[in-house]
Amino acid sequence: MSRPSPSPSKDRAPVAAERPTRRRGTELTRAIYEATLRELAETSFEELSFESVASAAGTGKSVLYRRWSTTAELVLAALKDYEVGLAKPVVPDTGTLRGDLIVVLSTLAQVLDEPRGRALWPLLVQRARHPELFQQIMDQVSHPHRVTLLECIRGFADQGQVSPARATARVAAVGPRLIIAECLETGSVSRDDVESVVDEVLLPLLTS
Repeated sequence: MSRPSPSPSKDRAPVAAERPTRRRGTELTRAIYEATLRELAETSFEELSFESVASAAGTGKSVLYRRWSTTAELVLAALKDYEVGLAKPVVPDTGTLRGDLIVVLSTLAQVLDEPRGRALWPLLVQRARHPELFQQIMDQVSHPHRVTLLECIRGFADQGQVSPARATARVAAVGPRLIIAECLETGSVSRDDVESVVDEVLLPLLTS
């Protein structure tokens, strides 16, 4: 007499038991960066720790200690990342000086208004407590946009639409700094605000 086939035990775990996926490389780094900026935006730089980031990222804190010496290094690395942190500036090609300036500064304003950009706020507000970190962040936030703007301005200077004496790194830094300052003061920068910066400040400065 044949025996009935044994029914699966209710207590028996499935063969393909669910296990936490062990992330490596780019995937792990991305998760850490996202957790860093999220934790920073929700708390402050003083409260940020490898322990809190590791917990939010679903990894061990030893992973962070092996790659970064301080939370400041981790924050800077996260912000510098174009995928997770601050977006790479868009190279403008509108055909006009005004249009190109608006494109570059609008991109910066949009990023600052996104969750990743809001992670900057605790750092910028507390700049007096961390002057060195503040300067590094300012360089990383505004430098790529300054470079893009400078190349744009020099291109129009070659066409005779901008005074060559105005095509300098210092002048190119004016726009990003004004956008960041406006964001800190009002919380966001609208398209109209960007156009006002271009029309009332940059164009008179560049073409006078």
